[in-house]
Amino acid sequence: MQVVGYDTGTPALYVSTSDGLDSVELGPGTELDYRLENRHCAGTIHDGTHISCANDRAPYCDDHQSTWVCAKCTGTCLKDEMDCYEDHAVYLAAFAPDTFKVGVTRLWRLDTRLREQGADRAAHIRTFSDGRVAREYEAQLATQLTDRVRVPTKVSGFGRDVDIDAWNALLSEFDPIDTFEFDYGLDLRESPVAETIATGTVRGVKGRVLVVDHLGTTYAVDMRSLVGYELADGGTDRDLQSSLGAFS
Repeated sequence: MQVVGYDTGTPALYVSTSDGLDSVELGPGTELDYRLENRHCAGTIHDGTHISCANDRAPYCDDHQSTWVCAKCTGTCLKDEMDCYEDHAVYLAAFAPDTFKVGVTRLWRLDTRLREQGADRAAHIRTFSDGRVAREYEAQLATQLTDRVRVPTKVSGFGRDVDIDAWNALLSEFDPIDTFEFDYGLDLRESPVAETIATGTVRGVKGRVLVVDHLGTTYAVDMRSLVGYELADGGTDRDLQSSLGAFS
């Protein structure tokens, strides 16, 4: 059984088994009891069927690595023909305590996109009739704000609150169309320990980060870091870093 993908919405891990493509749901309280074995390319999924790949590079080899060109767009279309003729939203997203980014998404996906990233707060600041103009505006704001936040930075803010004074000061420079607050139900009092495991009791998922409790410690697992691993039953047998609370 190999982890071949993940879904931040359900949330779930997609796994390839001898019986075909399946999923492991990650609802709160789910017990995971898997050990990570060899890791190799996760291959690809086509028409609901997993096509395996034995290449060593993970999560994807050169043959199966895909790049969404729109993510690199700054207003100059990188496709053979521009096709983003629909309303796009430019947004600001806040990650506790004080990391703020600018981003663009199709308007109808705004709430979904913010949750995919694990944003704590957000603001919809502009709407444009096509993606090109939206990306141009984003690029202007990205000279002052970041347009990318790495997972370790996000995890370091888990269990903390957004600096409201700093967030409100940023928003005062705009006239937000709408604002958002998100609660992922993790009930954390401190940042979890970053690890790559598939063992423990699921506390929840925030963006692409799976949060599990195991032997008195709460761990944060970047689900992308699981992609490509073969899974075996029985739970992890590695020595893991523990939080100070595990010894109290």
